[in-house]
Amino acid sequence: MSSLFLERLGVTQPLVLAPMSGASTPALVAAVSSAGGLGSHGAGYLAPQAILDDAAKIRALTDRPFALNLFVLPDDFHEDEPAIDFARATLDTLMEREGLAIRSSLPERWAPRFSDQFAALCEARPAVASFTFNLLTPAQLRELKRRGITVVGTATSVAEARAWAELGADAVSLQGAEAGGHRGTFLHEPEEAMIGLFALLPLAARAVDIPLIAGGGIMDGRGMLAAELLGATVSQLGTAFLACPESSAAQAWKQDLAQADDVRITTIRSFSGRAARGLRNHYVEAMKPYEARLPAYPVMNALTAPLRRAAAAAGRGDLISEWCGQAATLSRPMPAAALVTTLLQEYAQARHRLA
Repeated sequence: MSSLFLERLGVTQPLVLAPMSGASTPALVAAVSSAGGLGSHGAGYLAPQAILDDAAKIRALTDRPFALNLFVLPDDFHEDEPAIDFARATLDTLMEREGLAIRSSLPERWAPRFSDQFAALCEARPAVASFTFNLLTPAQLRELKRRGITVVGTATSVAEARAWAELGADAVSLQGAEAGGHRGTFLHEPEEAMIGLFALLPLAARAVDIPLIAGGGIMDGRGMLAAELLGATVSQLGTAFLACPESSAAQAWKQDLAQADDVRITTIRSFSGRAARGLRNHYVEAMKPYEARLPAYPVMNALTAPLRRAAAAAGRGDLISEWCGQAATLSRPMPAAALVTTLLQEYAQARHRLA
């Protein structure tokens, strides 16, 4: 199944770059794809034209297959005015206390319309389209397949993997509890689906008969082989690539990865209003008492955007969303192509030792 799935895509190596919205760039995606893996671009925050522009930039840098990833969201969102007012007042107080001149504001839209993003993705026609936060509709799935686009859904439990398989997805990306960034959970409360990757893999392999992409805490070639032995078709790595020069992660964020105490990597809601894994930094500690009163995603994500931009510009990593997986300190700051080569060498050596 592994070789057939990768061969059909034209991918020569068992490695997928995780689609890290806010940190991936066309250069990073192209570097991984050119090195034989599948580069994935996180487009969840992008306006439709930006999706088309970035797809064109990737194609200008590589002729290899790549993936685009979107967050499956409703086109319109419930506005909890008291929660919004409370969040703005709390954020403004924090920014004043921390010496940041910026203050919160109300955007024109809380997030791009998913239906418009989906139309742009269809027009961009990547080799692979992956989705998280919810299922597609059957009509949307049919439209992607009509265009010859391979569809990958994100699951954090066996039930979610089954849901994507029953819908007709070509593969499922399993997001273990160790994975950095937003949780893709959609059938459960996030805390109910914090299942370790190496427990989830064999359970999902028994439950579905489509390829499994393994993500969460994999930082080297040994982890890639271990995931394969437990049922993965291919491994997906995100945090491993955050420190690469092609990544758009803030410099302070990259520096903090090297000293990310494993017990300070936790599930956070206060940056975006949705459960996500990252460093428990000063912002997280300051906002912890107020999490229950903050609005949901994407409203909170839009409200914190000015703070995050100002903090990044000021080199204040302790005030930005430093998403990362559980083994962040194993990250290696090197060009993406060199990292792919290193990972594949480690993978081959691990296979040799096992044999």
